[in-house]
Amino acid sequence: MKEKNNISDRQIILIISLLLILSIIITYGKVVNFDFVVYDDQDYITENRQVQEGVTVDGFIWAFTTFHAANWHPLTWLSHMLDCELYGLNPMGHHWVNLIFHMVNTVLLFLLLKLMTGTIWRSAFVAALFALHPLHVESVAWVSERKDVLSTFFGLLMIYAYCRYVDKSCFKNYLPVIIFLCLGLMCKPMLVTFPFVLLLLDFWPLKRFQPENYRLSKSDVKISSYFKRSSLLFLEKIPLLIPVFISCLLTFFAQKSEGAVQALESLPLKSRIANALVSYMNYVLKAIWPSKLSVYYPYPRGGALPAWQIFGAALLIACVCFFAMRTAKKYPYIAVGLFWYLGTLVPVIGLIQVGEQAMADRYTYIPLIGIFIAVVWGISDFIRKWHYRKIYIVVFAVIILSALAARTFFQTRHWKNGITLFEHAIEVTENNYIAHNNLATALGSIDLERAIYHYKEAVRIHPKYVTALCNLGLTLYHKGDYEEAVSYFTKALNINPQKTDARMDLANIFFLQAKPEKAISQYREILKTNYENANAHYNLACMLSAQKKIDQAEHHYMEGLRINPNHEKAHYELGNIMLNKGNLKVALTHFAEAIKINPDYAQSYNKRIYFFQKRFNSTQVFLKHAPTLMFCVIIDCQSDI
Repeated sequence: MKEKNNISDRQIILIISLLLILSIIITYGKVVNFDFVVYDDQDYITENRQVQEGVTVDGFIWAFTTFHAANWHPLTWLSHMLDCELYGLNPMGHHWVNLIFHMVNTVLLFLLLKLMTGTIWRSAFVAALFALHPLHVESVAWVSERKDVLSTFFGLLMIYAYCRYVDKSCFKNYLPVIIFLCLGLMCKPMLVTFPFVLLLLDFWPLKRFQPENYRLSKSDVKISSYFKRSSLLFLEKIPLLIPVFISCLLTFFAQKSEGAVQALESLPLKSRIANALVSYMNYVLKAIWPSKLSVYYPYPRGGALPAWQIFGAALLIACVCFFAMRTAKKYPYIAVGLFWYLGTLVPVIGLIQVGEQAMADRYTYIPLIGIFIAVVWGISDFIRKWHYRKIYIVVFAVIILSALAARTFFQTRHWKNGITLFEHAIEVTENNYIAHNNLATALGSIDLERAIYHYKEAVRIHPKYVTALCNLGLTLYHKGDYEEAVSYFTKALNINPQKTDARMDLANIFFLQAKPEKAISQYREILKTNYENANAHYNLACMLSAQKKIDQAEHHYMEGLRINPNHEKAHYELGNIMLNKGNLKVALTHFAEAIKINPDYAQSYNKRIYFFQKRFNSTQVFLKHAPTLMFCVIIDCQSDI
């Protein structure tokens, strides 16, 4: 595993590391000028107040206890919080952090392969493929995929710690392996397969399954059989399965709680297996010929894939696995690379379907390392006896890396913003209702008519896509097409009656259409399933107040304030009710609270002027508060303008 490191080797390693970093900066550098995109970036950063507050005690607790965004990854949340602490909502800083982690991961991969195999140039080529492959653009250019680059960073550190443990097997060296695995799992559960990866590395290049390379203590000298040796290596990984099991449970509950896990009724197991087999092959094809890359690949309509693709993929995978095992003794890197690829993709291959995508480029960030290892070492052995072998290798490497770098450079431009990203997705895929919906969302504040067109395309492709139905209804609502908006909200609620936002918007439309009974009915429906909805209580109270049902209105204003004490409008309206009831002290308290929450709330100032005039009859007292009164009048005039 070790190689003598003379000065020249260290200089070569340093130069290669700098070249890898430079190639990433040249290829990916422009992403730092890109914007956030309307796909998960809202949940993770731009509309997440908890994250935007930066690193706080409350934020730290929230990161470890929340299942927000259908995941449990506290270190990822803390990473985004730290970004907001340092850069606010300037996307440049967030992109820079992703890019830096990709650089570090690339250099770490190079150094690890060099450490384990003792070869410099093969290790460098694998690292260069990892650095420049277009399939990795999604993990680097997408701020929300911080969890990819961050978890990989800890995963590679885990392997480095494991190499130290192999050099000297003791608890002190084993503990960092567990720690780095736990940290990686707290970034993304993709590392649940890493105990399996360590077993592969035991086979090659660490060669711990071989007697002469397996370090035995004196008490174990008599243990010489292969079975006992293998058993020890398996037993050695058992402690790592504890954090893996915990991470799997937490992830499943997180995704289940957010409704991200698809039920077997909606997507049968046979369809999942078929898609998994075809996806395994599609990832390899895209690795070889990275064209038509998309941020989202829709599932085949009806979940149906051509039979020839399914059986062809299954047969090819079986044949390659058989070949890898038959040649494992002579070419161990083929088996290790293949099973690294197949194994590390298991958590995201779709057997437990999370979301509606058929596959995703970001899922290959770790798995493709296995393919790169098998290919690089395989080609090197294949041309070992060729004349001018080094020239061929250099020419081949320059051509491949230049082509990949160019393709990556052009692929990154699609991540400039949400519009360019989803326009490209629509261009390279078919029936991509998610891309149409997200493009419409990105266009919403720029081109309302185009947004409506793309929402309708999403609904045409997938008539039961509730998100697009709600978004279309909301856009039409803002446009003033109330009747059409009502029809789309109604369709969405027929599919998912628990869609609170849609019901709220529908009730608001009924209010604007002067249909109070229908509006009240919708607000009451919301409170049946979500009684802790402060806005529903407030809106219902306003409707009841307009109908002179003061006692009921008062009850719902108070319930709204119990849930959200910082609702200044509820304080103001409740103050008005108390004022009309003659309860001046309580009314003044609510008006004061509204001003405290929002110092620019002119209506509450006006009410306080009333109290000053009502309560203080002497000229001396009135003059004492005159500056405040004048300020209130100015605020009121500005609000009227």
